[in-house]
Amino acid sequence: MRFPFLLLPLAMMMAACSNTDSGSATAPAQSKPRPASSVSARHHDESSYARPDVVKISDLALDLNLDFDRKQLAGTATYTLDWADPSATQLQLDTRDLSIERAEGEKGGLWTPLPFTVADADPVFGSKLTIEAPERNDRIRVTYSTAPTASGLQWLEPAMTEGKTLPFMFSQSQAIHARSWVPLQDTPGVRFTYSAHVQTRPDAMVLMSADNDPAAVRDGDYEFKMPQAIPSYLLAIAAGDLVFQPISERSGVWAEPAMVEKAAVEFADTEKMIEVTEQLYGPYRWGRYDMLVLPPSFPFGGMENPRLTFATPTVIVGDKSLVSLIAHELAHSWSGNLVSNASWKDIWLNEGFTTYVQGRILEVLYGEDAAEADREVDQKDLLVDLKRMAPADQVLMLAPLGNRDPDEILSQVPYIKGAWFLQTLEQRFGRETFDPFLRGWFDQHAFQSVDSDQFIDYLKKNLMATNPSAFSGEELKAWMEQPGIPITSAAAARSNILASADTARIAWQGSGVLPSSQIVPAWGTLGWVGFLDGMGESLSREQLKQLDDAYHFTGTPNGEIAARWYPLTIRSGYVEARPAMADFLKRVGRRKLILPVYQELAKTPDGLAFAQAVFAEAQPGYHPITTASVKELLSRSTAR
Repeated sequence: MRFPFLLLPLAMMMAACSNTDSGSATAPAQSKPRPASSVSARHHDESSYARPDVVKISDLALDLNLDFDRKQLAGTATYTLDWADPSATQLQLDTRDLSIERAEGEKGGLWTPLPFTVADADPVFGSKLTIEAPERNDRIRVTYSTAPTASGLQWLEPAMTEGKTLPFMFSQSQAIHARSWVPLQDTPGVRFTYSAHVQTRPDAMVLMSADNDPAAVRDGDYEFKMPQAIPSYLLAIAAGDLVFQPISERSGVWAEPAMVEKAAVEFADTEKMIEVTEQLYGPYRWGRYDMLVLPPSFPFGGMENPRLTFATPTVIVGDKSLVSLIAHELAHSWSGNLVSNASWKDIWLNEGFTTYVQGRILEVLYGEDAAEADREVDQKDLLVDLKRMAPADQVLMLAPLGNRDPDEILSQVPYIKGAWFLQTLEQRFGRETFDPFLRGWFDQHAFQSVDSDQFIDYLKKNLMATNPSAFSGEELKAWMEQPGIPITSAAAARSNILASADTARIAWQGSGVLPSSQIVPAWGTLGWVGFLDGMGESLSREQLKQLDDAYHFTGTPNGEIAARWYPLTIRSGYVEARPAMADFLKRVGRRKLILPVYQELAKTPDGLAFAQAVFAEAQPGYHPITTASVKELLSRSTAR
């Protein structure tokens, strides 16, 4: 997932589950999930009630009705189970805001009721669903329905879509939101295959993170199959007015009709990206690689749902300058989807590896300097953020999360520090050694969930042992367990693009002469990001107007530029930007782009009042995850 790099805690407010089935009971309030004694502390997922050491889901079969009017998914989830503990007779699942109607077990081809309890809801983890299975059934089925407020689903009215003709629905399961639309062992430590039968209104196309058929007939009745085992956070669904346009034999774009052609042009290099990554790290193992362009309310840049990357339309700017997002989500097909972190405290194994691979893809396709510019922007942002972070959150190997929401601990650290660490290893050992090492890691751990201890063991045996003087155990410990960046160990990225932008900005601030029209076209989005990032706290109104008249930053369709420009105008008192800023906040729900604007507005009483008024209009079109972030930001500011 290309994550919004802002250190804003997410206190998701989850309502307690209700259960009216006469055969069930509500258990006493549960404490947070606790580790099982037979599971290693590093491998254990503190954010799940599941006990995969006792029984594990190996296959999931969904049969669902998707109701736009009721904003609800309802039907059954059937689990094929592998019982590991011969004395175990309970299946424990994660749920959030689900109504559980009944549980049944199969024996001899017949389904019979099973007793179950739904515990009171924890505000972070939801409710533990415990199913009693004294006969240790190989298959168990749960009948359930979702709440309209499910944290992992967004339901959009037609007016909130590009085409404004049909409603739209999409999921976001990472980190622990899958439990809000399917009762599951909602942990990356459990991988399962799945199939699904989904029925809905006949004019809506339904897609899932599975074998979507580009030639599927839109009829309201759809079948899906995912033969590769995936963790729950990669379970995904979307439905709406969606059409397909191919890019290559195994890749294409799904989007609303008004967006699909623009997206296909922007993402035209996708097949080349697949081929580059295959040359580096082995075959693409998921069949097709398609992309779904969602409405602008999608809270993230992208989500690496296997076979069907979910992508924000904010990266479609007409010049391919933001396609690093596609490189990132594609890279997850090796790092993350193929080899997953077993728990969220080791998320760097997913995102750090992916950010490193993303850089290698960009380098081959767009040149070394373009890749270095991407790394340099990331590294500079990380160093700024580290100054505001608690030391405990700056390490790659995070401590057990306890009561913390996994969404809360996602920051730039696992992405950029993780990639920086891998780049350091590459520089020390050389690509001729490091590339086979990394490919071997993917091959040997394919379709597995792993922890940091496993990687460190693999690193010591398969890389560090080949040249003991290249990288010391002390350096390894510093990267893994100590805050900050081991500067003596790390080489910072440097790019000509950012150097040119820095030089032009310094010259303009000194002379008032705008950058030469001969150099500006070569910058792309990253050059402008660097140009604006270095402006300092504020500018004069005359300086802002000069920039705006020349480059039309106010009202820019480029979200990355808007996310830098609007905060600068707020700090500088440039109120002329406010109408376009309000339109931007109402139109876009991607947290990375809008939270810096809300954050800056909330620093003054006048700005806070403006932010609250805009949010009141924008909220119906925001995803629940975005809504929670903005609400918390504004409430903290109000309480000061």
